Amino acid sequence: MNGPVAVEAGFSWRTFTERYWDRRPVLFRSVAPAPFEAADVFRAAVRAGGSAHPGGRMPPNVQLTVGRVQRDAPDGLLPAAGDGSLDAYDARLASRLGGRRYALVVNGFHAFDTALWHRERAFFAGLWESVGLPLTGAITTLFHGTYEHSPVGVHKDRFATFVFGLRGRKRMRFWPRRPWEEPVSTKVDYARHTAASFTAEVGPGDLLYWPADYYHVGEGAGAGPATSVNVGVPRDEHHAGYELEDLLADLDPARLAGGGVDCLLPAPDAPLTAPGPGAGGLLAPSPPEALTAAVRTLGAYGDPDRMRRRVTVLSLRRWTAGGFEPVPAAAPPRPLADGDLLRGDPRSRVLWAPDGDGGTLCAANGHDTRTPLGHPDVLRLVRVLSGAAPVPVAVADLLSAVGPGARRADVRDLLVRLESFGALRRGT
Repeated sequence: MNGPVAVEAGFSWRTFTERYWDRRPVLFRSVAPAPFEAADVFRAAVRAGGSAHPGGRMPPNVQLTVGRVQRDAPDGLLPAAGDGSLDAYDARLASRLGGRRYALVVNGFHAFDTALWHRERAFFAGLWESVGLPLTGAITTLFHGTYEHSPVGVHKDRFATFVFGLRGRKRMRFWPRRPWEEPVSTKVDYARHTAASFTAEVGPGDLLYWPADYYHVGEGAGAGPATSVNVGVPRDEHHAGYELEDLLADLDPARLAGGGVDCLLPAPDAPLTAPGPGAGGLLAPSPPEALTAAVRTLGAYGDPDRMRRRVTVLSLRRWTAGGFEPVPAAAPPRPLADGDLLRGDPRSRVLWAPDGDGGTLCAANGHDTRTPLGHPDVLRLVRVLSGAAPVPVAVADLLSAVGPGARRADVRDLLVRLESFGALRRGT
């Protein structure tokens, strides 16, 4: 059903899936508990803006537009830890830009803060229970600023989209079908098409949803800056190439620029030229240097056993990531003494699968490792650490909990890895 946006006072995933999923836009007022909080969002924005990129260029996952000019270097205009909050960042930019409008867009946003990622994953678990886990993962994007409209203009995504209002007010404008006849996919100057549109305003605490088949654009609805976080769930124009990408390469949040094959392309400064013909016209049968790693990867997966193992690893990662990849980076491993206490983190699920040679593949929070321990030993270990209210257990007791044939060094190493993944907590 196409038409104006429905409004619901209370939120539940059951109401949403029965009435609106893949059907029509809806605005839920004051969703609680909120999947995003201002402190987490600011912290993630700082980390995303500080992700290293050679030559002082803008990080590839960050886009900053001032007026209608997209900046290609940070130039001190991105959120910084010294700002302390989004309010202070806004004040700094207002002074720096002299009141000019700006738009900050951060792709792959959930990968830059673990607390934000956990809260987002817990919120959407209710949706996945009803509609299934998205095969290639949902995407998260931060929109922040005083922009008149989002930089890309009117467009249609292959994602069903959720917008969570955090600060200020934002207006979303919709068209049930493409409002222009020109052979272009986006339109920045769309004033003559607004009569055929309908709108919805999102304020702090609100949740707006629309299906993938709606054309749309985000607009500022007030004089002050607005902050919102978009979550896109892939629905349209899906093809096997997206799964192939996952099989051939791991997603890196520092290179994520909106998804798709761009994530897998060589770095911008990698040479794409190949040596020319040699003496006598002999052409060297080698690809450009920037593509040799991809070619080696393709050759490695000609082995069915290696491909089967890769599929198993990706499955473990995806299920433990809870639908949102790439995941936040694992913490550096720390040594464990016998007297240290560990307990499972109820937010983190540990999954495992036999590796075919007596070992076990284990994963938690989207990270994986291999251990020489057999499947029964891993099962015993996880049972001791898991539960609705896990209690602290000494490392020495955990070493004794597995089978008599297991090497204590292997058990300790697995515990170290699971703690670095965030599946275990250390302390009293």
